[in-house]
Amino acid sequence: MEIRKYITLRFGIIYFLALALTAAIVVKLVMIQNIDTERWEQIGKNLKTNTSEIQAKRGNVCADDGSILATSIPYYELRFDCEAPRIVRDFDEKSDAFAEEVAKFFGISKSQFKQRLTQSFRKGNRWFLLYPEKINYNQLQKFKRLSMLQRSNFGSGLIVVGESERVMPHGDMASRTIGTLNKGAFGGIHGNVGYSGIEGVMESYLAGVNGLAIKRNYSGHWVDIPLSEPEDGKDVITTINVNLQDFTQNALMTQMLKSQAEWGTAIVMEVATGDIKAIANLGRRKDGAYAETYNFALGHAGCSEPGSTFKLVSLMVAMEDGYVDTTDVFDTGVGRWEYKGQTIYDSDYGHGGHGAISMKKIFELSSNVGVAKIITKYYEGKERDFIDRVYNFGLNKPLGLGFAGEGVPYIKYPGDNVWWGPSLAWISYGYEIKLTPIQTLTFYNAIANGGRMVKPRFVKEVRENGLLVRKFEPEVLNPMICSGSTLAKAKSMLEGVCSEGTGKSLNNEYFPIAGKTGTAQVAYDNQGYTKGGKKYQASFAGYFPADDPKYSIMVAVVGPKGLYYGGSVAGPVFKEVVSKVYASFLDPREKAADEKTEEPQKPQKIQLVDKGFSEDVIETAAELKLPINKKEVAGDLVEVAVLENQPKIRSSELRDGLVPSVVGMTGGDALYLLERSGLKVKMKGLGKVSKQSLNAGNKIKKGQTIYLELS
Repeated sequence: MEIRKYITLRFGIIYFLALALTAAIVVKLVMIQNIDTERWEQIGKNLKTNTSEIQAKRGNVCADDGSILATSIPYYELRFDCEAPRIVRDFDEKSDAFAEEVAKFFGISKSQFKQRLTQSFRKGNRWFLLYPEKINYNQLQKFKRLSMLQRSNFGSGLIVVGESERVMPHGDMASRTIGTLNKGAFGGIHGNVGYSGIEGVMESYLAGVNGLAIKRNYSGHWVDIPLSEPEDGKDVITTINVNLQDFTQNALMTQMLKSQAEWGTAIVMEVATGDIKAIANLGRRKDGAYAETYNFALGHAGCSEPGSTFKLVSLMVAMEDGYVDTTDVFDTGVGRWEYKGQTIYDSDYGHGGHGAISMKKIFELSSNVGVAKIITKYYEGKERDFIDRVYNFGLNKPLGLGFAGEGVPYIKYPGDNVWWGPSLAWISYGYEIKLTPIQTLTFYNAIANGGRMVKPRFVKEVRENGLLVRKFEPEVLNPMICSGSTLAKAKSMLEGVCSEGTGKSLNNEYFPIAGKTGTAQVAYDNQGYTKGGKKYQASFAGYFPADDPKYSIMVAVVGPKGLYYGGSVAGPVFKEVVSKVYASFLDPREKAADEKTEEPQKPQKIQLVDKGFSEDVIETAAELKLPINKKEVAGDLVEVAVLENQPKIRSSELRDGLVPSVVGMTGGDALYLLERSGLKVKMKGLGKVSKQSLNAGNKIKKGQTIYLELS
């Protein structure tokens, strides 16, 4: 009994203490919510206003060799704390001199700035915006040296907010595919986030994680004390090749200027992997000039009727079902055929037509009548069999590339409300359906790849400080889209187009090519095919070398003036790109010549650490355990090389207002340094800077552009 009483007493005491503690917590919560409400609200407000995010450095978007396609350069916003003690004490005495100096620096009205400053001071504004535009690092350093921004004057009120601005060293090259950032996306609560293109798809890797800092005022000067350090974003290595992109964009631009078309796109894909090596999109800006205005290659605005490039699909369906062979003969008549109340024309029907010709010849000459007669002969009454086979090729589904605004293909199905009498015939040669250019290319690439359909790949790796984080392998969509017999016949027909048919002008004497021209009349601004005048899409899809395919290419040009056939408008772009790619990457004669003429290398300076900022170079040298003397560092830029048989550090000084020497630096470091100096930068090539257009030491002029050659 005594033990039971003892145990009961202990449990009673514990229960009473727990009950008392719970009651105390409840009372405290009530006091916080009802009694000390204003005090705790003020504490919460102070914590919110006195903390700030430390922006993580966004990762770079890089080309396939690691050269930079998009990077971030720091810019600064200038704010002012009107409640800083020294500002409150000296405002009446010194505000006029402060306003005069700031207004002169930015070239603005002193009276207007003084009025804004005074109003903010009276309101106790602790976040007053001094100047509406962001400034670069060089401007910031000059601004801080103003006499009225010294600590003895108004310097204690200055608040500098750093923010990175995305820069593309190669201008608008592939800019719509690289993508954009959007500060207002998702309610604007996340700051600048990747919104489109690769920037949007790879946002989780590129963005990094922001840190947190608390603002403290020490001796009248605001200081950010880190609470958590930011984690910088990772670098995304794309499949884009700078040289191939340059070839492709220039070839497309030449044709756009010549044809004065509305828009055009050209895509280069590596056959085996699906890697997109180049993707150019040109449309008209408001000022009439051509630029990367939209991603027509894969976006919904580029999703349109493919025209004759679809004939390959139709005839492969018929061959797969065993209805036809390439040698079968069909009568195309005079190139004009009535079918279910509609007239189908061949492009050259006015010249007497081609009469009875083989299916291979029908394809080579791109006869609408011939293809329509073949498909209607074997599939009239079995329309579902035809469309089902097309669906089996995977052409009715988006590729799932992950890009915002990816176009959705449309291939109508028998029984749909929009299916009508001649639909089967029209679909057979590429009308009443919609495909994006990249979907057409993916199908043609599968033919070049031995029937293996691979998904277009834009990103191959993610790296952090040069170390591999993730690798994206090629993705197979369909291991075999058709039988080997059909595949061989399809290849033969495509080669015939370029040797005997509508693509004959694209042929060359060095290597065989294969492909198909396409011409389609497209709806004019959603008004149908005739209102507003006729508008055409000229296209060409193909691959090369035909006997050992390495690259496949798709070109589409919409709304050309004058000539509008695929072979005349899109074909020259294909031919130009093919010629340059072959000469640069595939021509065995060039490689043999290089090997024969190669001379022994002359002894050169042995570079151990490339030119860069002193802190980075010294840190790298220490990691490599190089015996260098830090006392020899006498400038902002240094490099480590073997001189007189031992590692030595060489310095060069940065001087305000003068062009720095960036030869030997990586593209990223050179870009950062030059932008910081107030120069606009244009780059060409890959690797390290081999030449700069402005001589080092020259005086920098406002708005000046420097051109860099990398090799």
